[in-house]
Amino acid sequence: MTAFAPDSLVLNRKLPLWYQVSQSLRASILGRTPDASLRLPTEEQLAEHYGVSVLTMRQALKELEGEGLISRHRRRGTFIEPGARRGAPVRLLGSVDAIVAQQSGERTTVLGHSREVVAGDLLEHFPGTAEVVTYRRLRHDSQTGEPSNWAENAVLPELASAIDPADLERWPMTKVIRDIVGVRISRITDTVEARLADPETAELLRVPLLSPILHYTGVTYDEEGRVVDVARIRYRGDRFSFTVTVDAT
Repeated sequence: MTAFAPDSLVLNRKLPLWYQVSQSLRASILGRTPDASLRLPTEEQLAEHYGVSVLTMRQALKELEGEGLISRHRRRGTFIEPGARRGAPVRLLGSVDAIVAQQSGERTTVLGHSREVVAGDLLEHFPGTAEVVTYRRLRHDSQTGEPSNWAENAVLPELASAIDPADLERWPMTKVIRDIVGVRISRITDTVEARLADPETAELLRVPLLSPILHYTGVTYDEEGRVVDVARIRYRGDRFSFTVTVDAT
């Protein structure tokens, strides 16, 4: 049987090597093709592949075994668990309704909201605006109850006065702004990038500090070209992938 072939990895010497290797191998396992082999290479082969010691490789494998992604059998080898969860893809299909549909269906807890001075990366989106109202929400997988992502929405104060926080436990912010507040949305610009979990994200999503996450920024514009909402959503990196579909029309 041909062994499973993990992705390559460029090591960062500032982070624990076993941790980087375990994260890389986890991503390879969760992103594997349906016909991929379940047998992993030997410890020695994996150590050579990643450029680490066998001891480091053993620690990385122990981490994945503890998560239930692999099983190790003396004399037989190490195997990927057939039921290892593969994250459901998040699809950005280019319409407001698609974004609303994507953000629906998860149990949402409103963590709070507050009026804040426009600062940092929000300055470019709200020029001439002194303050915004920021809503913080935590979403859980509807089946497992595990946290899947948490979001911050920075909204213009004049719109926030018409938002009932209870509605945000039922519907995504995009739907609330469009269908309840009555904003005519012209477009939403999406940006997705890989980041490392900061302390707040690690605590809310129950992931290790500095583990990979997907950071989504959605900037919503009204018909006058004014930014009305900036959503910043942190997704657990082991639960989601992003797919962008481009129509050739």
